[in-house]
Amino acid sequence: MPTSPSRSASPSALATLDKVAARTPDGVTLFDNLSLTFGPERTGVVGRNGAGKSTLLRLIAGDLSPSEGSVTRAASVGVLDQRSDPSPDETTGQTLGVAPALAAIDRLLAGEGDAQDMADADWTLEPRIASALAEVGLEGLPMDRATRSLSGGEQTRLRLAGLILAAPDLILLDEPTNHLDVEARRWVAEVLGRWKGGAVVVSHDRDLLRRMDRIVEVSGLGVAVHGGNYDLYAARKAIERETAERDLVEAERTLARVAADAQRRTEMKARRDAAGRRKAAKGDMPRILIDARAERAENSGGADRLLAVRQAAEAETALAAAHQGVERVRTLAIPMPATGLAAGRTVATLSGAVWTTQGGRRIVGPVDLTLTGPERVAVTGPNGAGKTTLLRLITGDLAPTSGQVQRPVPAALLDQEAALLRPQETLVEAWMRLNPDGSVQEAQAALARFLFRNTAAHRRVGDLSGGERLRAALACVMTGTRPPQLLVLDEPTNHLDLDSVAAVEAALSAYDGALVVVSHDADFLAAVGIDRTVSLARPSA
Repeated sequence: MPTSPSRSASPSALATLDKVAARTPDGVTLFDNLSLTFGPERTGVVGRNGAGKSTLLRLIAGDLSPSEGSVTRAASVGVLDQRSDPSPDETTGQTLGVAPALAAIDRLLAGEGDAQDMADADWTLEPRIASALAEVGLEGLPMDRATRSLSGGEQTRLRLAGLILAAPDLILLDEPTNHLDVEARRWVAEVLGRWKGGAVVVSHDRDLLRRMDRIVEVSGLGVAVHGGNYDLYAARKAIERETAERDLVEAERTLARVAADAQRRTEMKARRDAAGRRKAAKGDMPRILIDARAERAENSGGADRLLAVRQAAEAETALAAAHQGVERVRTLAIPMPATGLAAGRTVATLSGAVWTTQGGRRIVGPVDLTLTGPERVAVTGPNGAGKTTLLRLITGDLAPTSGQVQRPVPAALLDQEAALLRPQETLVEAWMRLNPDGSVQEAQAALARFLFRNTAAHRRVGDLSGGERLRAALACVMTGTRPPQLLVLDEPTNHLDLDSVAAVEAALSAYDGALVVVSHDADFLAAVGIDRTVSLARPSA
């Protein structure tokens, strides 16, 4: 539900953060001294997982108090959470927040309403509900349907329709296109495009970010605001990173040069002093000259030391400033092993493959498909078309109800929830279970390449965030002792930040096996080099 406004420091601002600091429960600073204003524009928020993007939304919404500073709101604020878990008896009308109002109208129409029902009645509500549902592609959705019966994407669109009905001045969206198909993503983008108020969107959906008016980046360096959309931000960011890294290299070279110069002057002075002592030892120089030389040497040595100290201090100051311009974070690198897949080798064949539920409802098929390595195939289609079921048929996770599936090569399926990992096991245990021919040392080395180093490799799967769990699953699948020659991925980037998505794209581009992927991210599909597309439609009833 939208929150009530309070007085803002700026008459044009919908929400204002003034010298705000946010820290985790264990005291880690996410950002500090942040002053930022959100007005009637579309703001995209980007950053690595754990950088504080969702925290920023919670501060704006008023769900979280800042560790320092203040947050003021001069407008109503509505929030679209990343995901929800509706109760079994929750209806779509309740999710929209209109169930009590609709019940009052029904009582009035049945002649059972009272004076309060008459006072509260909103006779424009039903057409507004219909209009809001149409805006998100859920036309005709019954208000008494169980929300839980909808797919995750449909639930997101339903809650987006609730925001349209509430019409807050500022909306906050946390990964709104996760779990949505291409068409639904388009609806979200169109809703944002028509929104008259302000919008703050946390997302790694590059197409959605291209529709933003500005980008706010949350990182270990703090919070930076970039005018323009994602493409402009990415271009400027690349230039800034290159410049900062070049400055850092130059500062390191300068410090090394200053140290070398100081060492050289010290050595030269030592040689002069030694030569002076040898000459004095011969006894052919007057005492007054010996004393004068000693005084000059002492004065020169003192000046050299002062110069060395000053130059070193200046170089260290410049180096510290250069370090501040470069975010020091661990880089995710995914070293893909060679699979040995021969060119032209058939990796999977589906002949009239069908899968139906026990109740006889057909989910997918009949499908006739031949996959030949090392081709890359994208499986597309709307939510409910059976894409995930098809992937499970290809890998042997499901047996076809009718028809045949042959898969003569090792394969691995990585789904969007990383279900191949068990909540109670540690990462090392998960890797060993999925790669029984490997050793504990190999497990730790593989996990370390995915940034699970030392004690992190012994964390429980159930304690990981969504992004960490997917990263761990990638480590277990891609670094085993027998690399899969057929890799099947179901929305692999849903929980990854943009830098991690780029790392996965680079890894899959280098993968020499066959690839089948379900993804609604057009940028991702282009980056991994899809050769052909298999489109599925929702099966008829």
